Amino acid sequence: MSHRFGLRGMMELRKDPITRSWVVAGHPEREKVRPDPCPLCAENRIETKTLLDLPSQGKWQVRVYPHFRPLYRIEGDPGRSAEGIYDRMASVGAHEIVVETPDHTRALSQMTDEEIERVLDAYARRIADLKRDARFKYVTVFKNTGAQAGEEWPHAHSQITATTFVPRRILYELRSAREWFRERERCVFCDILRQEIRQSKRMVDSLGDYHAFCPYASRVPYEVWILPRTHNHQFETVLSGENRRHMASLLGRTLRRLLQVSPSYHLVVHTAPNTLQTKGELSAYWRTIAGDYHWHFEILPIVEQRSKSYSIKEVYFNGTLPEDAAERLRQFDPANQ
Repeated sequence: MSHRFGLRGMMELRKDPITRSWVVAGHPEREKVRPDPCPLCAENRIETKTLLDLPSQGKWQVRVYPHFRPLYRIEGDPGRSAEGIYDRMASVGAHEIVVETPDHTRALSQMTDEEIERVLDAYARRIADLKRDARFKYVTVFKNTGAQAGEEWPHAHSQITATTFVPRRILYELRSAREWFRERERCVFCDILRQEIRQSKRMVDSLGDYHAFCPYASRVPYEVWILPRTHNHQFETVLSGENRRHMASLLGRTLRRLLQVSPSYHLVVHTAPNTLQTKGELSAYWRTIAGDYHWHFEILPIVEQRSKSYSIKEVYFNGTLPEDAAERLRQFDPANQ
């Protein structure tokens, strides 16, 4: 059988008809990326175009460029097709590396508020730019820190992917948020945050408009969400100045607390999908999305060597009550490196 996309060195996307999850399948092109010396250090960098430098003048602190071994390729059309009852399409999209500092030895948690703010600015600029491409339905920003988190290189970095599908967890969020708004004409995330602030027992820290707390149904020990109190569905539209500086400062304080629990964590920015997309089921979400969705950070530390959270997918076991986790995190010194 010939495979339209499954060529040697090429990737394809296959959809599970039961869970509706898309799976990247195939063999990524293995370009020569030397593990040592570090390819993210400027002097060892593999030749590739620069997508963004911040600041734009003088020595860069944050640099963004295409991933050396991308899961998604920017060129082409998804070419969605059927294989019997199954759906498949080409692995079209974008996969980028955000190098957070030219200094190989500095972690994001060790940076100043201004430096963290610049990293967040890079996130926002790249999300906004990628959303200009109507092929892309969703842009994900994520950071894996520590060996247990699957960190590719120890040099501080994040990754950005733009995909022609919306990840399943985001679809769950969109559906739940839309149903909550339809029934109550309120944002579920705003309601959650108001209750967490009122009860206080799961709150970890607050600064300006931003609040960090352990979710009521935390999936893993010491899971933390960061939300703005002011409703906004798009992370990339967060204004600069004091507002973003507060966000950067709270993120740094939260990471320094979490690193006293575990050296490894996953961080993901949840923002609204690309509203330029008007095809398929997504078109129904745009009617109320500005009112029903709320961007936020989700940070999941890796505390247990063999967590039961992953033994039965979507049914999580968390051996630490979020109330206890929040109390312990509050006791940590957020300035501790």
